[in-house]
Amino acid sequence: MATISASGVSLSWLSQLPSSSSSSSSSSSSWPSHRRGATQIKMTVSVEKKKFTTQKSEEIFNAAKELMPGGVNSPVRAFKSVGGQPIIIDSVKGSRMWDVDGNEYIDYVGSWGPAIIGHADDEVIAALTETMKKGTSFGAPCLLENVLAEMVIAAVPSIEMVRFVNSGTEACMGVLRLARAFTGRQKIIKFEGCYHGHADPFLVKAGSGVATLGLPDSPGVPKAATSDTLTSPYNDIETVKELFAANKGEIAAVILEAVVGNSGYIEPKPEFLNALRQITKENDALLIFDEVMTGFRLSYGGAQEYFGITPDLTTLGKIIGGGLPVGAYGGRREIMEMVAPAGPMYQAGTLSGNPLAMTAGIHTLKRLQEPGTYEYLDKITGELTQGILEAGKRAGHEMCGGYIRGMFGFFFAGGPVYSFEDAKKSDTAKFAKFHRGMLEEGVYLAPSQFEAGFTGLAHTSEDIQQTIAAAEKVLRQI
Repeated sequence: MATISASGVSLSWLSQLPSSSSSSSSSSSSWPSHRRGATQIKMTVSVEKKKFTTQKSEEIFNAAKELMPGGVNSPVRAFKSVGGQPIIIDSVKGSRMWDVDGNEYIDYVGSWGPAIIGHADDEVIAALTETMKKGTSFGAPCLLENVLAEMVIAAVPSIEMVRFVNSGTEACMGVLRLARAFTGRQKIIKFEGCYHGHADPFLVKAGSGVATLGLPDSPGVPKAATSDTLTSPYNDIETVKELFAANKGEIAAVILEAVVGNSGYIEPKPEFLNALRQITKENDALLIFDEVMTGFRLSYGGAQEYFGITPDLTTLGKIIGGGLPVGAYGGRREIMEMVAPAGPMYQAGTLSGNPLAMTAGIHTLKRLQEPGTYEYLDKITGELTQGILEAGKRAGHEMCGGYIRGMFGFFFAGGPVYSFEDAKKSDTAKFAKFHRGMLEEGVYLAPSQFEAGFTGLAHTSEDIQQTIAAAEKVLRQI
């Protein structure tokens, strides 16, 4: 292969990149093996550990910085908050990732949530291959939309009708417009550190990359776009009551992550969600659960099924697309019938409901319906979280954390962490050292203290024990 140059950076290593087949060929003979609804992968352990190097990743990333802002298409990927060279991924399979330098990792990011049954699942790939033979996008209705819609409606307590879109951001944009259209009110309440995508009204005290990079409310957002956005600390019901009292008859909705994943992992206090449900009903406002992360992860019916609280509207994403771009919002029929063309609230999308995303979503949800799925997730995630926290304690670090089913997180802080203000007390410099050390030990964690982690059905007990052993080693070094 000839040498390729991008923006003056020589990419002569391209001819040496491992192909997807070669990076996972050592494991192909053991695929698939089903256990508790999981596709398992057995890894061949090398006697001599490969030296960790990121030379090729560095070359690619340096070229990328000349082509894309910050070298990435989503800010957290740039490793700004943890330092060190970002790694460039070449291929994924099951619970594993391989970068362009040939380093192998146990992955706890899972493409930021969608890979709950494992990366590049054989059944999903086979179904997508068949669907692609018919075309990748129709721009017209297809039967697969009905199938996935029926599955979502059957699973999620609050959803009687659903509209598919292409991202979590788009879902939250649509649900906000719908809440305002249905109630005839303008104001919303969101919580500090909760992230609902990058639409203007939500970029007020937001989480995710905004928190990771320590950015102020984003430049370019007009004051008028956020003037009707009211904020409260998470888990603080008294502030919510005060906001309703000060804005009587003006608040359309309260929107929140039922379990926060975008300020790190933060659980609701026992009474918090119940109190929100009560106060919104008392004030004729809508309660919206942003379940882009938690949907089909905390339970098959999401956080609302897990906690037994039914909101009026729900946003979804990630898992329902099985790794392809997708989003959705849904809720009570009387509210959803406001959406065009059934009603006057306009929202549309060229690729919404495309056959590929629908196919991947259908086959992912089918796998999650298998018996023992969430019990298995609970078991391995509990072992992982407790193992890391206990290793930290033995090494003399102040740490706290928690988990529910396939979602977890920890902070380098004494805790407890009930809000973004609590989360910000974490030792982010120590987390950065921990993150880099774990990378070098073959474990890929989210490159930010302010992001949750994810487990999936492809993670094995061996993966968990290997991760805990790596954490024990790194925590004693930092």
